[in-house]
Amino acid sequence: MSLEPYYNHAGITVYNGECSKVMKDFESNSVDTIITDPPYALEFMGKGWDKVLPDVEVWKEALRVAKPGSMLLAFGGTRTYHRLTCNIEDAGWEIKDCIMWLYGSGFPKSLNIAKSIQKSQGVGLEDTGVISPISRPNVTKDLYRSGKVGKNFTIKNVTTSEAQLWEGWGTALKPAWEPIVVAMKPIDGTFANNALKWGVGGLNIDGGRVEVDAKIDKSQLRTLNRSKRSTDINGQKWGMTKNTNNTPQVVDPKGRFPANLILDEEAAEMLDEQSGKLKSGTMKAGTIRKNQNGFAGNMPILTANNTIADSGGASRFFYCAKASKAERNKGCEGLKEKQIPYQDYRENVKTTKSYVSEYPDGSSRPMNINRNNHPTVKPLKLMEYLCKLTMTPTGGVVLDPFMGSGTTGIACIETNRDFIGIEKDPEYFEIARKRIDRAEKDRRSKLF
Repeated sequence: MSLEPYYNHAGITVYNGECSKVMKDFESNSVDTIITDPPYALEFMGKGWDKVLPDVEVWKEALRVAKPGSMLLAFGGTRTYHRLTCNIEDAGWEIKDCIMWLYGSGFPKSLNIAKSIQKSQGVGLEDTGVISPISRPNVTKDLYRSGKVGKNFTIKNVTTSEAQLWEGWGTALKPAWEPIVVAMKPIDGTFANNALKWGVGGLNIDGGRVEVDAKIDKSQLRTLNRSKRSTDINGQKWGMTKNTNNTPQVVDPKGRFPANLILDEEAAEMLDEQSGKLKSGTMKAGTIRKNQNGFAGNMPILTANNTIADSGGASRFFYCAKASKAERNKGCEGLKEKQIPYQDYRENVKTTKSYVSEYPDGSSRPMNINRNNHPTVKPLKLMEYLCKLTMTPTGGVVLDPFMGSGTTGIACIETNRDFIGIEKDPEYFEIARKRIDRAEKDRRSKLF
């Protein structure tokens, strides 16, 4: 029996049901792209839906409904993504790459072994009375370091000799990245034939390029254009003198080639703090420099035009996803408020705080009150970028078989792509429906 979908508008369709069953009603070769955030099998926050990875049969059904050449992007957990990748590959998909999404706001979920030992001995922890601040992403570092914000719990020490011996030992590293498996349904013939027959093929490289500043990045053209012929504008053969047509060097306005590394704002800031402000040298036209590693030995190279220094942090070479401050709850105004742990989401939402105890390290953590209580909401700008990177020349239909709270659907609305979403949890489905409705309403208000 077919499941009745909920329609948002002509290009958006969402279903409340089990994806493996819902997809059986879809036509074969009908979807252009699959972008999804499936369960990681980590039992995240004790959620039942996160106990197991989607099996091979789920990805086989996804393969059937996808067009030849369709791209599949699936988020995974660092401990289990190898199993996710194997299941996808065993279903018949070709593994093409793995994108690393780096974020700076992950919270360590490491068990404090010293405190665990003392607890097992039936001895309570010593309350020092010292306040330990928790970093808040919506305030400046100066306020955090001054102690004016983020004072959430007191430090408690171990006292037994056995526990003190293990002080400083834990069981896990701070989470700072998630892998995104990049797979493709095998093409029908060549890429050219597949693109002409099915309207799908490859990635939208130009649509995913990293924006550059044409003024401060001019010097980058020295490396960007060496592959061009010497007769082309800005062209230069390896080890040869640049053509003297007096054409000034300019950066390709399309930007830098997209990489398999994506940063969020905090990760970008951390990278730039480590690299410092980088600056390439300047040269005046007529400068003679040596080619130290040329195939013909040390040959003089004449700089035909003035080159301008390129400056900035290392993050400028990668796409940086800038998260919204209120996107999680937008559209959920009529839903009941619920609690989720503060550190388990990455949007900067101002909420009412309460507390929960019994965390692995023995401390308390703040809780936030949200109407969208899904624990793994991805930043909207990140999902918009993935929608652009996988877009076909005509847009194409995106399928998310593990829709969650609907961020992929909102990203499709923002990037003018059609969307099919499937979510089995009725509560999350209702959140997704309301968020998508609101996004579509906002889109229409801008048009009319």
